[in-house]
Amino acid sequence: MTPPLRPAAAPADRPADAADLPAGLAVPAADPAAGAAVKAADRAHVFHSWSAQELIDPLAVAGAEGSYFWDYDGHRYLDFTSGLVFANIGYQHPAVVAAIQEQAARLTTFAPAFAIDVRSEAARLIAERTPGDLDKIFFTNGGAEANENAVRMARLHTGRPKVLSAYRSYHGSTSTAINLTGDPRRWASDTGSAGVVRFWAPFLYRSPFYATTEAEECARALEHLEATIAFEGPGTVAAIVLEAIPGTAGIMTPPPGYLAGVRELCDRHGIVLVLDEVMTGFGRTGEWFAADHSGVVPDLLTFAKGVNSGYVPLGGVAISGAIADTFATRPYPGGLTYSGHPLACAAAVATLRVMADEKIVEHAAHLGATVLGPGLRELAERHPSVGEVRGLGAFWALDLVRNRETREPLVPYNATGEANAPMAAFAAACKKSGLWPFVNMNRTHAVPPCTITEAEAKEGLAILDAALAVADEHTV
Repeated sequence: MTPPLRPAAAPADRPADAADLPAGLAVPAADPAAGAAVKAADRAHVFHSWSAQELIDPLAVAGAEGSYFWDYDGHRYLDFTSGLVFANIGYQHPAVVAAIQEQAARLTTFAPAFAIDVRSEAARLIAERTPGDLDKIFFTNGGAEANENAVRMARLHTGRPKVLSAYRSYHGSTSTAINLTGDPRRWASDTGSAGVVRFWAPFLYRSPFYATTEAEECARALEHLEATIAFEGPGTVAAIVLEAIPGTAGIMTPPPGYLAGVRELCDRHGIVLVLDEVMTGFGRTGEWFAADHSGVVPDLLTFAKGVNSGYVPLGGVAISGAIADTFATRPYPGGLTYSGHPLACAAAVATLRVMADEKIVEHAAHLGATVLGPGLRELAERHPSVGEVRGLGAFWALDLVRNRETREPLVPYNATGEANAPMAAFAAACKKSGLWPFVNMNRTHAVPPCTITEAEAKEGLAILDAALAVADEHTV
């Protein structure tokens, strides 16, 4: 592993500052004037995603390393978000930074139609780690484009128009990907005519099937999916697209047998199974891919984020032999100017080597089994606002509730403004004590870098413990 950071905990009434960081961590001196200039330029010219532009106040970030980042006022934050669940190896890993620098000096960019050594090596290393015969890699710039192209491949391979996807899902914000998505971010862009049919995937804690056990939830969810296929017409369905473990929607690990059951339904009806591993891939769940937990091999697997820890934008589709053969003599009608960009591929090659050499996947599994999982469950025992703890590896969610008996969420679905005040207060308490939380609806996710040390993870759990007392004030 890289040399561990061992910061002292910051006082509970303020974010940590540069003085709290360990010796040797290069943190610039506080420079509020520079921070104000960065903020002013941002406010003048940057249009932010998913935001009402006049209602946001972005933090000006001065730097980051390992599991931490800091602002221009010298405040340091332990990042329990990994950026957007992409910094799997933490920030500024020296081996990956060096690989990007070396590649930039040698060959900064080149068109995708050519064979480039680092592009080929990145594809080879990814194919070595994907399950089954997913040995061909189509590179994209990110996860949304990966899902766009996976759906296109499935439709062309089968000659069918429809795609099934789950409620409680997120697949990206481009045209097809946003229509695949099940959460409310879809609503403003949903055409209702994109050939997407949604279904309920299993989620025992808030079961749409009135199940009381994982076995019941699995069986009833598969029955529901089978009925959906039957009523839509099996011969019209090109693909079923599922997050291997839904991420932003709540980290709901599917019950044993569910993915295998979906695989069987796809095989029976000639439907392509697409597993979206954009968030779960490359060590996040304590395996190279979340599909490895079930042994299920999809026909197409989409990835991004952790493939190079987000250091340079990169995503892709891992393609089975059967689907690759469809385009052996038939041109694939899709492409991207920056497909397999050399800088991004160099970052991927270095990241995958670092992950193997430093046993980061194994570390994530160990962390989930011995620190994060037990620690979060211990918090649940003490805090009435915690309804359920879910996850594995470095991929966890706390489902926050007003009432444990009724399981009423701490805030309403898709709450904003005053209705979201309890979650906003919880998040503010985390930040005040030096933890940057991942908060979505009534949940907080614990998704730190997979390289986080046990001491750092425990530091984060201690801050969560204090912040949950704020959430507890809203329980009944």
